[in-house]
Amino acid sequence: MPYALRTSALATVLVALLTMTTACSHSANGDQSIKEVQPPGQVQVGVRPYFLVDDMDEGALKQTLQSCSENTFAKSDFSIGHRGAPLQFPEHTRESYIAAARMGAGIVECDVTFTRDKELVCRHSQCDLHTTTNIVATELGQQCRQPFAPAVYNADGTLASPASAQCCTSDITLAQFKTLKGKMDASDPAATTPEQYLGGTANWRTDLYASRGTLMTHRESIALFNSLNVKMAPELKAPGVPMPFEGMTQQDYARKLIREYEEAGIAPENVFPQSFILSDVVLWVQETPEFGQQAVFLDGRFPSPGFDIRDPASLQPSMQDIAGQGVQILAPPFWMLLDLDNGTIVPSAYARAARDAGLDIITWTLERSGPLASGGGYDYQTVNGINQAVGSTEPGVINNDGDMLTVLDVLAREVGVIAIFSDWPGTVTYYANCMKL
Repeated sequence: MPYALRTSALATVLVALLTMTTACSHSANGDQSIKEVQPPGQVQVGVRPYFLVDDMDEGALKQTLQSCSENTFAKSDFSIGHRGAPLQFPEHTRESYIAAARMGAGIVECDVTFTRDKELVCRHSQCDLHTTTNIVATELGQQCRQPFAPAVYNADGTLASPASAQCCTSDITLAQFKTLKGKMDASDPAATTPEQYLGGTANWRTDLYASRGTLMTHRESIALFNSLNVKMAPELKAPGVPMPFEGMTQQDYARKLIREYEEAGIAPENVFPQSFILSDVVLWVQETPEFGQQAVFLDGRFPSPGFDIRDPASLQPSMQDIAGQGVQILAPPFWMLLDLDNGTIVPSAYARAARDAGLDIITWTLERSGPLASGGGYDYQTVNGINQAVGSTEPGVINNDGDMLTVLDVLAREVGVIAIFSDWPGTVTYYANCMKL
């Protein structure tokens, strides 16, 4: 996915975050009047990529990335805004999407689910409203599948049972959905009130930009992305209710997603529809091949018994079977694409099998793991010593935040991924521009 570098002055991320809101006006009660958004005049990656580069181990890669520090940066299709820019902005909100575009994401994601009246909206899960919006502190909280229940404490003050709730988009209508406000994805298990439950944001994220989170329908995301001049990566989320839902089958749901792009007049080459359900992707390939040729199979098979990224024979269906159904793009989590060889990060057997089958690869999700000083946890499991090859005693190699760029470099130049989802797209944008991908 080629792009050209431009040469204008680089602004700071503070300017970016302040200026990105100029297309909006606010009434006295805080309501937002949505106006047309102009595409960013220049990309502003901000200070974080520089922090990561400075934190890298010494070596040729660090020197190369440092040499780009005074460059100006262009939008890159290699950089995908995962839920927008949710490292600091409430995910799947207008504000998060605009921030991603400001940081040079050439593609932005709307995860798609549906309301009680079967309208498509942008949420990471059908049943995440209790952690990603303010619903539990509104009257709509009583319509939730599981309304808020406070934490219960023992007589000695210890926590007996955590606070809980479960609220789904299918619990409410579209009109009701649009009254909610997006927040950082978090909850406080110690909460005794709905208002307290809205807290719990991880200390390495922030609520600094959570004062306003404008929720969006899928159609609104299409219009916004089109005005921002970015490509679109809608993910058809697995339903949290039995299907068919009030007469809508899974196939109807998948068709409706594509139809909203057709009705908006969006060119198929600007859309990368995604699903963890292989039959959804095959349906797009067969029924709407102009969209299906860029359809992405999100590989979530890793919890399956016997699945081993180091043993291609364990992958069922095989890479050849997936490609044989017309799928051209595969998207696993990035740890599945990596392994260790004598202390060096290398492409995994899984990655090699995908490429041998002729599949292009997109991967997820950079900038989602918090600080990497302790290894990065689950997302880095094949390179931090957690998920080792049988019989291996190799220590992990992830011990500082700069190692994220080493991982990114292997994914880009050795695995050969064509794009990377990131919770803070400026990092990937900086790398992609510097490496002239």
